[in-house]
Amino acid sequence: MAELDKLEILNVLNLYGFALDARAWDLFDLIFTEDVEAVFGPAGAGWRGLEEFKRSFEMFHDTLDSHQHTMMGHVIHVDGDAANAFSYGNWLLVREAAEGGPQWLGTGWYDDLLVRTPDGWRIRRRVCRLQAWTGNPYVPEPKREHQPDMKTNVLSQHCAAGKIEFLKAITASKAKRWS
Repeated sequence: MAELDKLEILNVLNLYGFALDARAWDLFDLIFTEDVEAVFGPAGAGWRGLEEFKRSFEMFHDTLDSHQHTMMGHVIHVDGDAANAFSYGNWLLVREAAEGGPQWLGTGWYDDLLVRTPDGWRIRRRVCRLQAWTGNPYVPEPKREHQPDMKTNVLSQHCAAGKIEFLKAITASKAKRWS
């Protein structure tokens, strides 16, 4: 059962990138819970609730000419009806009219809490952090209207500070096995 759960969760994690790039915002209903909490460092924002999250992402992504989100390096820990997942991501944003060049490329990670719902696995809490970026910072924010957090993050420092929920989950699971 846990392996089937992991496959379903993997599909949910990968569907996110497709939903963004296709601008198919209704697919977020297959990815997130209604009460999702999404904390996105690169966006300098956080959202509570699926409708607000979808609306905000639609407004932002519609300002771009193109974008591609790549999800990879997934690790998943299932514990009953809850799961933690950690994934890496690359985000290529294109705005042809941006002064200084049309592209911005960011890379970072997602630290997710998922729950089993009657309709399948959904992300209840997502934390996104920026590891590095290159390109034109005016592509994601031509007028700096959202005041993005372009501060880069070091995963090992977040782990040492106890900020990575996936690491906490697998550490707790390991401790249970040895006790």
